[in-house]
Amino acid sequence: MNMKKVDLAKITLGVLFLSILIISCFLVLRPFLPALVWATMITIATWPLMLMMQRLLWGKRTLAAMFMTLVLLLMFVIPLFMTLANVTEKAPMLIELGTSISHSPPPELLWLQQIPLVGDKLYEFWQQILASGGQVLFAKLAPYFGQTARWFASQAGNLGLLFVHFLLTVGICGVLYHSGEKAADGIRRFAHRLAGERGDNATVLASQAIRAVAMGVVVTALVQSSVAGIGLLIAGIPYAMVLVVVMFLLIVAQIGPFPVLISCVGYLYWSGDTTWGTFLLVWSLIAGTMDNFLRPFLIKRGANLPLILILVGVIGGLLAMGIIGLFIGPVVLAVGYTLLDAWIKENDQPAAAAVVEPPKAE
Repeated sequence: MNMKKVDLAKITLGVLFLSILIISCFLVLRPFLPALVWATMITIATWPLMLMMQRLLWGKRTLAAMFMTLVLLLMFVIPLFMTLANVTEKAPMLIELGTSISHSPPPELLWLQQIPLVGDKLYEFWQQILASGGQVLFAKLAPYFGQTARWFASQAGNLGLLFVHFLLTVGICGVLYHSGEKAADGIRRFAHRLAGERGDNATVLASQAIRAVAMGVVVTALVQSSVAGIGLLIAGIPYAMVLVVVMFLLIVAQIGPFPVLISCVGYLYWSGDTTWGTFLLVWSLIAGTMDNFLRPFLIKRGANLPLILILVGVIGGLLAMGIIGLFIGPVVLAVGYTLLDAWIKENDQPAAAAVVEPPKAE
């Protein structure tokens, strides 16, 4: 019997060469990976909208891709550019404000009394804090206000890098919109080559999970921040556009818009405008709680997955991997859950087939 000789050196060198090639490709693409991942998530989530625009634009894919890219520029890049410009312009004032706070006594917050229903209790609670050592605590914390203000002013450079990152993301989205079918076909063929039919199904499921998260998290954040922003504009809050961007990020991070809205309500009462302050307080309660029914509804429309699975993936992914984990976390859990469920059901099928029904009595 002839035994085929194994060339161990050839196999070892081949594996070593492939490993070096893969690592080298990763190092070359590493600066672009965050933008590529974000662009993939955004393209998958908004692909149905792009197809709808293609039908409206006489079936022209190029026009639809250009339109969607322009929409992304208007939604993400331009508001971020405005935020960067405002931070750069207001940096000296921010540092001066922090320095003045650090050398000032604790504020009396008389405007708390003007808040309806709970204003008197809030003012009394603040006075109790000051009487029970709050002034000493404020004196100890005061120097940090100036340092915090200087830190926020120094983050303009980081915002500039984020602006470039978003611009690159939008550019990759434009390319994917134009030739998304080819990229999707390549990924599905690669997954099928790795794991057969199950790998192809996992790829489809991953796209459904991304769309479910986009609809349940991002669309909810867009709607909720837009509704809250309308209230800010009606109430006459300055820099409402910048605050809308901040609320959008807070909602995506599952914190909610209340920190910004309550701060704006306090600003209106502090400036003596109690009518608009009360209006914005009521508006904030409506805008801040609408995600309780909007998010579950949109998630179930995006994918037929357990709602708790998506929410756990969103929060866990955010804590583990940052903002990109909002999408990666639910995708990983959804694919793992489906593969485990398919494996369990596959194991149950032979057992069910082995059950022999008793003969019927004649």
